[in-house]
Amino acid sequence: MVDVQTETVIRSPLERVAAYAADPDHAPEWYVNIKSVEWQTPKPLALGSRIAFQADFLGRRLAYVYEIAEYRPGRLLVMRTADGPFPMETTYVWEPAEAMMRRANRKDLKAIKRILEGQAR
Repeated sequence: MVDVQTETVIRSPLERVAAYAADPDHAPEWYVNIKSVEWQTPKPLALGSRIAFQADFLGRRLAYVYEIAEYRPGRLLVMRTADGPFPMETTYVWEPAEAMMRRANRKDLKAIKRILEGQAR
């Protein structure tokens, strides 16, 4: 299994970022590998929605269908393959940048605590 996590800060209102990224129709605009999107269920995006994607990856054409497994507008989107060459899951979490910075800072503080308390022994 491959698990890739990335984060980025986008200087735009959270609601705008989440609405854009959660709309499958926008995927070919910002996903370099996705070439087309076709809704298999009626719009708008909701729990259980199914969307067919065509993508080019490593020189091959991939066709797969994602089903919306979890969706909290402006907060969380989880898509899982309902049909495709291999199982995939994509999760988006949107949060204000301050929360991301706070979480990163908390990790740093735990690290310094572990280092300094470990040296004191």
